[in-house]
Amino acid sequence: MRAQVAVLAGDGVGPEVIAEGVRCLNAVAQIFGHEITLTALPFGGAAIEAHGDPLPQATLAACLGADAVLLGAIGGPKWSAADAPLRPEAGLLRLRKELGTFANLRPVKVHPKLADASTLKAEIVQGVDLMFVRELTGGIYFGEKHRDAVSASDLCRYTVPEIERIVRVAATLSAARRARLTSIDKSNVLETSRLWREVTQRVISAEFPAIRLEHMLVDSAAMHLIRRPKDFDVLVTENMFGDILTDEAAMLAGSLGLLPSASLGEGRRGIYEPIHGSAPDIAGRGIANPYGTILSVALLLRHSLGLGAEGSALERAVEEALSLGARTADLVAAGTAALSTRAAGDAVLSRLRRCG
Repeated sequence: MRAQVAVLAGDGVGPEVIAEGVRCLNAVAQIFGHEITLTALPFGGAAIEAHGDPLPQATLAACLGADAVLLGAIGGPKWSAADAPLRPEAGLLRLRKELGTFANLRPVKVHPKLADASTLKAEIVQGVDLMFVRELTGGIYFGEKHRDAVSASDLCRYTVPEIERIVRVAATLSAARRARLTSIDKSNVLETSRLWREVTQRVISAEFPAIRLEHMLVDSAAMHLIRRPKDFDVLVTENMFGDILTDEAAMLAGSLGLLPSASLGEGRRGIYEPIHGSAPDIAGRGIANPYGTILSVALLLRHSLGLGAEGSALERAVEEALSLGARTADLVAAGTAALSTRAAGDAVLSRLRRCG
């Protein structure tokens, strides 16, 4: 097949992990006989420096014309001051809105060999395999904002159609898994959460009666993710709650660097990125974990290009590399030898050629 992929390396460790994702994507194309054209484009803080805009028009146009977008990371101290006129995050929010990617899928699966990498006891995290579905284009991040000398406000707003569509995505995923769905809200306090709970209950009852639905308050969910994570299957929640809880859930797997994400809309085009940030403290040192990016490439292959077998082959290559002990610095104890970003990519490519 032929496909176009826009590559937005971004800031900090973004270019380093994206380089390994690109190597894997090119290898998949070569091994399986596809023609995948990759176009590198400025984005985030780097684009602010070069073009005065975190999402230049040319970058947006290329993303809108691509089959998929592969993204590294954005941000850093240089653009995070309270009075900064432009922030990289503004470009990311706009990109999500322009591409209509309202559903953020964040799988959290603990590799059998990495149970010791979590700060929790191995018996708590072994066997964890859950999927977060985060609403991505509504809520407080996109609401009207105000700030003056004595106060500030951010409006959190959701509509019935916005809730319906994200719940349907989560329920469809749940039906293909263990048919258990946990909806997370703060309905004891927030009107948006009361609407969320009512709409979720109605959609599941009417359209997905075989799904076991559980409602849970966000503070309780945060506790139970640590106490009994294996009880969860698919979890659906609003934008800000999902942002926070998925970072917490990443610690079940051992590191933020391990986890991928897919941001999807009504069509097949999506944005694929690791859930970690730009990690400016380690940028340029060649020690960042590329596995989350590589696994994001696997999601890209499956969801946007329709190449499920190729995506599975890449996921198996990562699993085998980890099984053989290919760990980066975030996955080993202090003072223990670890692989560089490039060497971890090499380990995956070696296994991919065998899996393919």
